[in-house]
Amino acid sequence: MDLCEEQLHNSKKKATVYLVISALLWSLGGVFIKLIDWNPIAIASMRSAISAAFIWIVIKKPKINWSKAQIFGALSYATTVITFVVANKMTTGANAILLQYTAPIYVALFGVFFVKERTTKVDWLTITAVFIGMILFFIGDLDTRNMWGNFWAIISGISFAGVALALRMQKDASPLESVLLGNILTAIIGIPFMFESMPTTLSWVGLLLMGTIQLGLPYIIYAKAIKSVSALEATLIPVIEPIMNPIWIFLIVGEVPGKWALVGGIIVLGAVTARSLFTINYIKKHAVEES
Repeated sequence: MDLCEEQLHNSKKKATVYLVISALLWSLGGVFIKLIDWNPIAIASMRSAISAAFIWIVIKKPKINWSKAQIFGALSYATTVITFVVANKMTTGANAILLQYTAPIYVALFGVFFVKERTTKVDWLTITAVFIGMILFFIGDLDTRNMWGNFWAIISGISFAGVALALRMQKDASPLESVLLGNILTAIIGIPFMFESMPTTLSWVGLLLMGTIQLGLPYIIYAKAIKSVSALEATLIPVIEPIMNPIWIFLIVGEVPGKWALVGGIIVLGAVTARSLFTINYIKKHAVEES
């Protein structure tokens, strides 16, 4: 294995770890949201405003070039955040999460057109296993009613796929600016909802934590990771996020997840882990064979 191939192998491993960390931080949203008593869209808006300020401080001098990929990423990001909040208001949380994480399916279908990344049989097997695991995980909470809520959750899944594709399109540039612009757009859209009431001091603490630790920091890490992984990996690995929510609840309040939730969670984690190891080992093996 030459130096270039070894760097590729190491960057893939590092990026996978970054995606796992991003998902773990995103999963804290359910914990932080309990600290906040405010309109959901106002929460999303203020969270994005704080996140935008946080990301801007990290970037220092953002490179806003208004490229198609940058604008596509910003619009996809804002759509994802807003429609997910709306979906949670109109349908069950389980439906909203499950349908949002159909994103890998759309990436698998359209990735070849946007980023010229083809989907393999292993990828489709992983997507199928993940989807089955997610259904089992949420089986007790799924609801076929509230179709409008389900519709917005599907839109959230499509737009999340758009975020991954748009950021991957900017792998040779700086994809984080799309997230910055998306947060600013989300903050502006939610301004009218902020004046219905004012958050308490405890709510402000929750908002600050959400904007920095739960949203800003993980997206900074996510933008770094997407330079070294495919768009599909950037949507598949983060599916561990909803699996972590009941784990945080168990650790904090001692509520034990149900039997099917455990089975589904094991399937999801197993499928994502197996595919990640397969990809990393394939790169290493291929590099060794060529050396």
